[in-house]
Amino acid sequence: MDSLIDLIGKYNTWQDNRPDPGFIRQGYLKRMENYVGNNLIKVITGQRRAGKSYLMRQIMLLLINNLKVNPKNIFYLNKEYLEYDAIKGYEDLTKLIASYKNRFKPRGKVYLFLDEIQNISGWEKFVNSAAQDFVDKYEVFISGSNSKLLSGELATLLSGRYVRFEIFPFGMEEYAGYYKLPVNRETFLKYLRTSGLPETFHLGQTEIISNYLKSLHDTIVLRDIIERNRVKDPVLLDEIFNYLIMNTGNVTSIPNIVKYFKSKNKKTNYETVSSYVGYLLNTFVVHESVRYNIRGKQLLGGVRKYYLNDLGFKNFLFGIFPEDMGYNLENFVFLELRRKGYTVNTGVLNNKEIDFIATKNDKTIYIQVAYLLDNPDTIEREYGNLLSIKDNFEKYIVSLDEIRYSDKNGIIHLFPWQIKDI
Repeated sequence: MDSLIDLIGKYNTWQDNRPDPGFIRQGYLKRMENYVGNNLIKVITGQRRAGKSYLMRQIMLLLINNLKVNPKNIFYLNKEYLEYDAIKGYEDLTKLIASYKNRFKPRGKVYLFLDEIQNISGWEKFVNSAAQDFVDKYEVFISGSNSKLLSGELATLLSGRYVRFEIFPFGMEEYAGYYKLPVNRETFLKYLRTSGLPETFHLGQTEIISNYLKSLHDTIVLRDIIERNRVKDPVLLDEIFNYLIMNTGNVTSIPNIVKYFKSKNKKTNYETVSSYVGYLLNTFVVHESVRYNIRGKQLLGGVRKYYLNDLGFKNFLFGIFPEDMGYNLENFVFLELRRKGYTVNTGVLNNKEIDFIATKNDKTIYIQVAYLLDNPDTIEREYGNLLSIKDNFEKYIVSLDEIRYSDKNGIIHLFPWQIKDI
């Protein structure tokens, strides 16, 4: 392993080299800084290319610059880099860490950053051991692109000893900050028509961005899922992803999806479609909003809504049509609430639908989304749905009107970029 230490030195901070931090994502960095210094395993999850690796680099530099950690006390591994290809299982990882410590002899706590760790067999054994080691002290940061990273037995193994951070593509404020644009309606409309994936910001031309997103789509949908699961019909998997893209924000269900494909003479069944949708959810490319009965205070099975983790898949692979903007806006609101740490569901009260019920700790808010409040029927429907809820939780309407409406019966009208303040 000694020769490998020489190869991976360029990715580490041992010899005064510093990794490129990229655009500083202050929101995530501040949140994670609150957890630095304890023995909890920091788990960073999210879709491929959403910025997890850059965030790890930013934390490494935070440790060095702000907390005065010796650069030799930081170890970084990214399993997607070829130099780390020899690290197949946790035994290899254990030997590599031992070789690193023997070479640099770090004093005190060692900070381990293990990127895309799901590609190391049995990684959880090493991480669990390192987090509990009271002789050689470690603080462990891990990342992965699959939500099953902490499922089943693994969650039990690490129970009570980890904290999870889900990383999303750039939000509108980050987009504006990167391009040094004002946070206003014009900038928001630009953002809604593009992608929040950081790499697309460097690509410029629409055709290049389209090709990049197509390549990323192929990697996530056709490679990652097929490698991790026994997918017998890759074409159907891809078609289901396309179906969810084109039905973003629409109420649907697994039986409805099965019925749709059967109408196209595509043979499938409930179990297959349910599994394939689950695989897509696990890779974070789509999210689901489950219906919640407000009166009965319970989740409802079956019908739900699906939202994209990044609108670029829709905007660049399928194109933007005027009628899509309302759905794109709704998708944005869903993601923005998730970025703020809310659990998000779709509300049902009698025959009325509440777009979002968002809960965080002991806080609950209700949100209706409308592209424009441009006619009396729309105003009556959106406000009326919220007024039918007879509790005292905060209620909001989000729209892209050029003027902000006055509060009405306690319901607050917001522009989309103001969601960050709730």
